Amino acid sequence: MEKTVISLPAGFEGLIALVKVLRSDHGCPWDREQTPEQIKTYLMEEAYEVLEALESDRPEDVCAELGDLFFHIVFLARIFEEAGHFNIKDVVQAITEKMIRRHPHVFGQAQVSDSEEVRHRWHEIKMAEAKDRGKAQSSFLDSVPQKLPALMRAYRISERAAKLGFDGPDVEGVLKKLDEELGEFKAALKREDSEKSVEGLGDLLFTMVNLCRFIRVHPEAALTRTILKFIKRFETIEQILRKQGRHIGSVSSEEMDAIWEKCK
Repeated sequence: MEKTVISLPAGFEGLIALVKVLRSDHGCPWDREQTPEQIKTYLMEEAYEVLEALESDRPEDVCAELGDLFFHIVFLARIFEEAGHFNIKDVVQAITEKMIRRHPHVFGQAQVSDSEEVRHRWHEIKMAEAKDRGKAQSSFLDSVPQKLPALMRAYRISERAAKLGFDGPDVEGVLKKLDEELGEFKAALKREDSEKSVEGLGDLLFTMVNLCRFIRVHPEAALTRTILKFIKRFETIEQILRKQGRHIGSVSSEEMDAIWEKCK
């Protein structure tokens, strides 16, 4: 029996219709079986692929990855629509209203002097919204999502605390604190105190994140840059050894170090 060709409208409405078809009884069995718990993983992966595309400096890649991420957002909204909760148009309406509400200096009569004042008012409005919903925060730090990767969460917590004056005086003060934390970590290692070593390493990392904030460099960006540099140099070592008919696993660490230094 010949299948009926499905015609979809163009643009945003077409994507909504496409997802509806995929989830229907006559759609895709795999798509129909997906749940919010399963989509959660894909959503996170797609978000990281967008970040990777942004690092590539290739607009066409960014466009493609944004499409993948957007598809999963529409897909997830469709699952909740089927359960009678909300649909993607409710999502669009809600975020539009929220952005208008959080930009009173653009859509209202409020006045701001600079971007720092905008950030401050943003958090004030956000906390007022939470209170109105009956979700008043017990701490100013509650606005930082618990599910953020640890490095990003540390940066945001450091940033929030600094807004309340809980901060070092300057970069030199943070560097001094970094030296102190490093000394404590070394001492714990020397004593072979595993618990204090882990605690000290965490303190060291948190202080490094705080230093990033002081010099206005996001730790995720700095670490990603170093990872890419490491991968590039490591691949160069592999290529050099391959040309010599050797495998990287058969080379001593001393020789690899020597090649590494030449690649720098």
